[in-house]
Amino acid sequence: MFLNTVLVVLTDLAAHLLGNTVFRKHFHLLLSAVVMFGPALSFWVSSHSVFARRSHFLYRLFLHSGWGWTCIFVGSFVFLLSFSIRRSLALSVRHLSRLGLAGGLWLGFCKLLDYLENTTGSCYEPMLSGPEATIGQPLLVLREGESKSECLKAGMLWRGYEVSEDIFLLCLCCLVLAEETAVFGPYLSLGGISDAPLRILFLFCVLLLGLWIFLLLCLLAYFPKFPAQLLGGALGCLSWRGLYQGWYRVGLSWCCPGRPGLGLLNIKTETSDAEGKPLNHNYCN
Repeated sequence: MFLNTVLVVLTDLAAHLLGNTVFRKHFHLLLSAVVMFGPALSFWVSSHSVFARRSHFLYRLFLHSGWGWTCIFVGSFVFLLSFSIRRSLALSVRHLSRLGLAGGLWLGFCKLLDYLENTTGSCYEPMLSGPEATIGQPLLVLREGESKSECLKAGMLWRGYEVSEDIFLLCLCCLVLAEETAVFGPYLSLGGISDAPLRILFLFCVLLLGLWIFLLLCLLAYFPKFPAQLLGGALGCLSWRGLYQGWYRVGLSWCCPGRPGLGLLNIKTETSDAEGKPLNHNYCN
């Protein structure tokens, strides 16, 4: 009973924060400020910290599979919420398709960025001799005809036009999480019924959002790369704006799944049926 009370209190607080109009409208600005000024933290963090090593288990376990973790938790939450309200598999799949479209956009941009870096870059072999080597700057000898993968496998350096895919992924995941979970606050405020599994899934989504923000700060502070990280953050925000603030607001159709909460917050719950009052709410992201 005590644990259930704690769960209800925590999820209610998080749901009202994420569902707050001010938070939803300005979260992308907060994220943009983090990306812009986060590298300044490098003046205060220690290079001997455990987070200064790319081999840290948080980077290995979560960073390179960030979209997978996001889809697992957000997808489970969206499906359970939509199916518990309407009992319609087609409606649940339609809401889940937003994640598929965002994932397709992310993969497409990653392929495009890899192609751009391969076509604009060159391979260099460091030479540990010469006067520059005495001051810690080895000579770089250009190696022509090498692709990026072959260059890195040979232990050489690849220099090209780079956009940080890690920052791009984390920014996109944070914005998608904020958008998809924001509907839970209005749903609860309207008397929507929510059992323990739905609240636990929502809490996991909130914890995942906190983890992505923490990893974003770690990358900016311990591995600052300007302007690659700034470009990655800008691309993530533009992808979110194009989908959630553009395409998904066009209107429900075969090619547009609609915004989060569409068709879910204008129904009658068991509580409202018992009171004879319809649950109606015009939710706009």
